[in-house]
Amino acid sequence: MYGDAETVRKILTEVGDTWAVVGLSSNQQRAAYGVADVLQRFGKRIVPVHPKAETVHGERGYGSLAEIPFPVDVVDVFVNSDLAGPVADEAVAIGAKAVWFQLGVIDPTAYERTRAAGLDMVMDRCPAIEIPRLG
Repeated sequence: MYGDAETVRKILTEVGDTWAVVGLSSNQQRAAYGVADVLQRFGKRIVPVHPKAETVHGERGYGSLAEIPFPVDVVDVFVNSDLAGPVADEAVAIGAKAVWFQLGVIDPTAYERTRAAGLDMVMDRCPAIEIPRLG
């Protein structure tokens, strides 16, 4: 398991409330859309990151993490595992505090690099499943 219960709790409650959701678009059929909605309902500011840079859930989208003009606390990654490592590296580069790889997004070497850079990280978990459990 990559990211124990303590790390999950820390990311969801202590790290910060600005979450860049990489892979989030206005497609309501995609998991990212529903997860972003749950995060908003639990008080998180979501920032859509997608090549289309669409506004989603009332929040302006950006084409990449580097384009976001304000600090990001957590980078939530909804891309294929083979694309996730570079996103984690970009999260480190922009000064994010944590990276969260969604269910099915697995890259152990990216996990090791991200942790070595000092960020908290969870992999193969879903914040929309974990956050209601905190109550």
